[in-house]
Amino acid sequence: MTDPATQAKQVVEAFLERSMVPDPEGAAKYVSADLKIAFTGGRAFTAPAQTAAFNAKRYAWVKKRFIRTDAVQDHETGDVHVYNTGHLYGAWPDGTAFDGNRYIDIFTVRGGKIVETQIWNDSAEILLDRAGLAEAPL
Repeated sequence: MTDPATQAKQVVEAFLERSMVPDPEGAAKYVSADLKIAFTGGRAFTAPAQTAAFNAKRYAWVKKRFIRTDAVQDHETGDVHVYNTGHLYGAWPDGTAFDGNRYIDIFTVRGGKIVETQIWNDSAEILLDRAGLAEAPL
């Protein structure tokens, strides 16, 4: 029998793999009906299709290179908190390639489904730098 933390890590990585295709319908199989997403900049979404639509405007294409996935179970609630970190790579809308864009995605998995996620990355800082608006070099 798989322990809850290992199972939650598998759910999160399967969700992320489907999200990168992008296949929001496939990704939706891993989330609860009442999903809460806090996306970059604090944007609130409730479905993988919404984040895919946002990414389609920000990037020509984007993928994640996983560095690690960690999970810990809250023994009081049964929830499992999963942390997936790595780098984004892809191309901006103008076709310029990028790599090494740090990210961390934080998930709460309950009953085998993702109920909440927070997405953080360096894209906004990189875009500010590209526009000459960064306060200091990256």
